[in-house]
Amino acid sequence: MRITVLGAGTMGHGITQVSAMAGHDVVLRDIDEDQLSEGLLSIKLNLETGIDRGKVTENEKEETLDRITTVTDLETAVDETEMIIEAVPEKVDLKKNVLSEAEAAVSEDVVLATNTSSLSITELASALEHPERFIGLHFFNPVHIMSLVEAVVAEQSSDQTREFAKDYVDSIDKTPVVVQDTPGFASSRLGVALGVEAIRMVEEGVASPGDIDTSMELGYNHPVGPLELTDIVGLDVRLDILEYLREELGERFKPPQLLKRKVRAGKTGQKSGEGFYVWEDGEPVAMSGDWGNQ
Repeated sequence: MRITVLGAGTMGHGITQVSAMAGHDVVLRDIDEDQLSEGLLSIKLNLETGIDRGKVTENEKEETLDRITTVTDLETAVDETEMIIEAVPEKVDLKKNVLSEAEAAVSEDVVLATNTSSLSITELASALEHPERFIGLHFFNPVHIMSLVEAVVAEQSSDQTREFAKDYVDSIDKTPVVVQDTPGFASSRLGVALGVEAIRMVEEGVASPGDIDTSMELGYNHPVGPLELTDIVGLDVRLDILEYLREELGERFKPPQLLKRKVRAGKTGQKSGEGFYVWEDGEPVAMSGDWGNQ
């Protein structure tokens, strides 16, 4: 299948990688040439790490990269595509504009999907002429490692679109779960609830980020603690999700002041080099020095 991914950021290049590894031809489109270059470099580094760990062969790496094309022009990106996956930042108006532009450039039988962790799929669908061919696909970060994808069904999504999306997720060797379009879906709502309580515990000086994470990793068998995961996802992303869920679901999702302060200070996690941890070369090397009683 020929797939177009719109947006070459963390999620976009991850979706591109797993789709190409599964044998799909993928066009990765971004308006920024530098972002495209960085996205492609990240894919190469992920594949090389896979080789080092014995999970990817050199031949698989080359075949995967051969299936990926990067472009800035939208018309070129969607030419002969069968599916478009939008993966631009979590801003409703931006996503609506990108999806509307993409829809106008393709035939009515092309399926459109959005990668979002919390935004209303039904609201995004309302910007389209043919919302029945639209669905949410919530991938998890890092995409090439995490095996779950939420297929989020809008009120307008057709059964055919839902089944097409499930088949696609199966084809990239991931597990689809189908959820109805509600604020936070299933996973984000639960994950954010755990993450925000962990942040409150840090804010109150209950324990350090490291000890809280260790408690969840060893006590509940979580592969990554909630604060390290917040760093990986991005503190700014978590803040946006919390503000949206607070508006939709109430005060239990009120963002902690500590989270707001860190975002204002530019401490957004792994991507900035510091959040609840200090990061070097993609790995946490120490806890941030300001974790104590705030």
